[in-house]
Amino acid sequence: MSGSEKNGDEITVVHLMRHGEVHNPEGVLYGRRPGYHLSDLGRKMADRVAEHLAERDITHVVASPLERAQETAAPIAGAHGLEIATDQRLIEAANVFEGKTFGVGDGALKKPGNWKYLTNPFRPSWGEPYIEQVVRMMAALGAARDAARGHEAVAVSHQLPIWIVRSFAERRRLWHDPRKRQCTLASLTSFTFHGDKIISVGYSEPARDLVPSHLLAGAKPAKGKSKAFGA
Repeated sequence: MSGSEKNGDEITVVHLMRHGEVHNPEGVLYGRRPGYHLSDLGRKMADRVAEHLAERDITHVVASPLERAQETAAPIAGAHGLEIATDQRLIEAANVFEGKTFGVGDGALKKPGNWKYLTNPFRPSWGEPYIEQVVRMMAALGAARDAARGHEAVAVSHQLPIWIVRSFAERRRLWHDPRKRQCTLASLTSFTFHGDKIISVGYSEPARDLVPSHLLAGAKPAKGKSKAFGA
């Protein structure tokens, strides 16, 4: 280790990766529920990102405890001869609509029983507060950075927590239009650290050609399909 590295001047990159497509024919908002695995297409997405990162200096791979994240991390860890670490802080955001279908055109917003959860989009009132997501995701980023000091790490998580911590790092407001999140399936949101400080945030989509068009960032959801399903 050089003198500058000993002083905390090393460059470390942590790639926050969103998992691949999930097998979910019923269109359930699965959230933190167990039992949701990658689809065949999702496994192809994971393999594509593993190929994309094969020559990178990856020394640490960590994932949310949910099956879809662990399965996405597997080919990346395998390509680098690493074990997958698990960090509970990378888990999907809690949501009161978990287990329900909540897609475009299904009438969910017209049900009076749901209205009490839709009163405050700034917190938000239907799930885990944005600031709590920031706290746990920043801690998970820091842990991954420390595990890969001077190298690169991959941390597999979920769309909303990734977007929220990126928004925080880039000093944007946390409340937002979910349709405009730049965090498509199997994408990489890459945080570059100089020592302990984030100096840049990048974004890439190595598996973009495999992602259904209605799930790309900024796309208009197809009728009966919600981008939230692939959270």
